[in-house]
Formats: sequence, structure tokens, C-alpha cells
Amino acid sequence: MSKKDFPKIHFYDQDFVDIYDKTWNCLADSWVDPKTGEVSPDGYFIYPNKTQPVIGQAESIFSTFFLVYSNKNYPAEKSLDYIYGKQESTGAIRWKYDLKTGAPVVDGENPEGIGLPLFAWAEFNLYHKLANKRRVKEIMPVLQKYMDWIDASFKKENGLYAVPAKACGMEDSPRGGTYYPIDFNACMAINALNMSSLGDILNDKELSFQYKRMYFSLKTRINSYMWNAETGFYHDLDKDEQQLPHKTIAGFWPLLAEIPNADKADALVAHLSNPATFGTEHPFPSLSVDHPEYSENGEGYHGSVYPAMNFVIIKGLEKYQRFDLARECAIRHLYFILEALQPADGSKGDLYEAYLPNKEGPAIKTGDENFPYKRCMISVGLSTVALMIENVIGLSISLPRKTVDWIIPNLEIMGIEKLSLKRNLITILSHKSTRGWEIQMESEKLYYFTINILDQKKKTLPIPSGKCSMLIDKL
Repeated sequence: MSKKDFPKIHFYDQDFVDIYDKTWNCLADSWVDPKTGEVSPDGYFIYPNKTQPVIGQAESIFSTFFLVYSNKNYPAEKSLDYIYGKQESTGAIRWKYDLKTGAPVVDGENPEGIGLPLFAWAEFNLYHKLANKRRVKEIMPVLQKYMDWIDASFKKENGLYAVPAKACGMEDSPRGGTYYPIDFNACMAINALNMSSLGDILNDKELSFQYKRMYFSLKTRINSYMWNAETGFYHDLDKDEQQLPHKTIAGFWPLLAEIPNADKADALVAHLSNPATFGTEHPFPSLSVDHPEYSENGEGYHGSVYPAMNFVIIKGLEKYQRFDLARECAIRHLYFILEALQPADGSKGDLYEAYLPNKEGPAIKTGDENFPYKRCMISVGLSTVALMIENVIGLSISLPRKTVDWIIPNLEIMGIEKLSLKRNLITILSHKSTRGWEIQMESEKLYYFTINILDQKKKTLPIPSGKCSMLIDKL
């Protein structure tokens, strides 16, 4: 598949453009036919594994956030639909399925196969990128039954959810004693908030209110039980509802759930630039630097930097209007990905599942030759495509609202060309001409464009079909 089929990005650093293009070129090798286990464009987007091709809930959810930018070359929702089709009469959906047999993949550490509940988060984003209201109506009964199953199976009298720490995906993280994981509970809040928004899309006020009430109840409990004012952090709880001392990357999920107030958010965000906790050179380590088991080698979730968790934190920063910091962290993260792809010593690099926290290169895990996975497109695409478009270039798009917001700290040579918005291709490019900074735009249909140059100016304009340009100084 030719990269010209995909939206083209423009950026002053050509290396960023190259890694974006490389991502689309590499993705074809991650679509696997469940019957044969061979690479096939008609397969499912997974990490290729010849012995047991597994489709995972978390990977299927996260991958939608960058596949929506493929100009329909890759179906963003296909893996989700496969998983929805596996729902049991109880409402249960398991965290992983064997693609060859269709059977759930569970073990003694996670016997129910519960995963992070984030389907509604993905579906709300899909709605704004694809504008398919019919899909929202069709999947809502599945999502409701799933939430009911989680409530019935894992909710305790205190209103919090108790699941195995392994269910959160951070398998070797030093979270001993965890009974109420902060990330799972924050994800339930995220899902409830997005379920309420999906109810609004369907104009179902009762549904919207039901999940908004659930969200506020969880928000109150998470702030009450899990926030520690002294550490400025959200902690896991043990079975006796006592806070555990460890600080892991899981403690930042509440930002995406909009759980902390402004003061709590400031304290939490301060950790991201504190070298004693999470302010490493490569943002962000999976374990706090001051933890006795933190490792400069990464050692799995003992300090490695994972693209999916960086995506979560950066999206959380957006919720608190910290666009500058979000962009700065996205750019730093991408530079480290680039360094690992093209090592300075001339050795062969790659795109990896996890990276070192304080220097260039892939993370290390003693005794595990397969760690980190190479060519791990299913998570790296979050950084090289989604963060590239949304945070480095700064575009936020909603098809149903017919809006494109461009949020940038300052004017630079950058933009996007031939991005498909359903049946509309748009181009937005900024460059410096003899008349000053100019934005050139092209569209097949009318949409509303908001340019927000942070701390300088903000303006919303209707952009007609055809070609047009605007001078920033004239706004």
C-alpha cells in the first residue's frame, strides 16, 4: 500500500515526518489471518505471534486512536467488533482471545480475564472521527451489559472495584498487596463519563444521567480513598482500604478521568518534571525513580517507558489545558523513539514496545530475550501517528461538529495534507511568506476552523469548500 494513500504531514523536522510515514508502511505486517496465522490485509491488527495469535482488549482499544487517521486504509473498529461478538450472556467480555480457537485466554492470576474497561472511551473518539451514529446505537447494549457485569462481579461495598493487579496490564509492576488498583478504578470512571456522553449522542437523557451519576460517585470515592496530600499522588489500596506506598505510572490515570481538582492536578503534574519521581529524560517511567525497585534498565514495569502510558498521560494533560507541556513531552518522547530507530553508533534500530527512561535505546529485562517486542506497531503508532497529529502538529477534529481546532504554542512550518473526514479531504498548512505567517487550506466541504495560538490569539472561522488562505496578522 502506497503511503500517498495516507494523510501526509508537514513538519520542520523531517525525521518526524519520516517516522510517521514509516509507521504506515510497517503496519501491513501486523494484520494477521486468524485461521493461518499469516500476515493478511483481511486479518486482525495484533502483534504477530505464530504460535498463538492473540487479540487483546487493551491493544484493540488503543489502536483505534491512530487507525482513525489511516484514511480508511485500515478499519479502526474491526478488532473491537470481534471482541464484542464474544460477549457472554452474563455481559462478560474477556481481556484476550485466541484468534485460532476463539477461546478466552485466562490464567490463575486473572481467572475472570477482566481487562481495563475503556470501550466507551474508544467509541466516543471513533464517533468524532467517523461520525457513525448508527454504530453508537448498535454497540450501546453491549457496553451496558459489560458495565453491569463488572458492577456485579467486582464492585465492593465501599463503591470501589477490586480486580487482580494483573488485569491492569502492568504484569511485573511492584504492586504487591494491591486489592483496589487506582488505574482500574480510574478507567471505570473514564468509561462511565464516556458512556454518559454516548447517551447524549443518542439523546437518551436517562442513560446519560445514569452513567454521570456513576462517574461522580466513583470520582468522590477515588479522591477520598486513594489521594494522598503528602505525596501529591493517587495510590493503590490494600484489602483493608489502606494506601500502599508505591508510586507507579498507574497513578496518572485520574488525569484522563478528570478526577483531581485544580490543586490536586497541579500536585500530580509536578511529578512529571520532578527527577526524583517521574521526571526522567525520556518521559515517563513506569515506576517512580524513588522506588527501591526502580531500574535504569527499565526491567519491564520497573522503569521502562511505554508509548501507551505516555499517550494516556498526554491526553490527561489536555483535560487540564496543559497543551504546552503535553506537546513538549510528546516531542521529547518522539525524539527518543527516533534515536532507538536510528542509533548514533550506526547499529540497526527498530520501533519497540518499551524504552529506557534516561538514555536512548530499548528497555532491558534480565532473562527475557523477547523484551521488548520489536516493530511493536500496535502501541508505537499512538506516538508516531496520534500524538504526532494531535499534539505535535496540534489538530483536534470532530466530524459530527464539523470542527477542526488547531492548538499550537507558536507558529512553525507544519500541517497536514489530504486528511479524510468521511467524504471530505482537508489540507491545512502553515508557512512563512513575504506577507508574514500564512495558513493555506483546502477542503471539499464547509467546516469550522479554530486556530488557538496559546497566550496570543484564538479565532474561529467558517472555511468554505475549495482553496483559501489567511494571514495570521490579520486575524
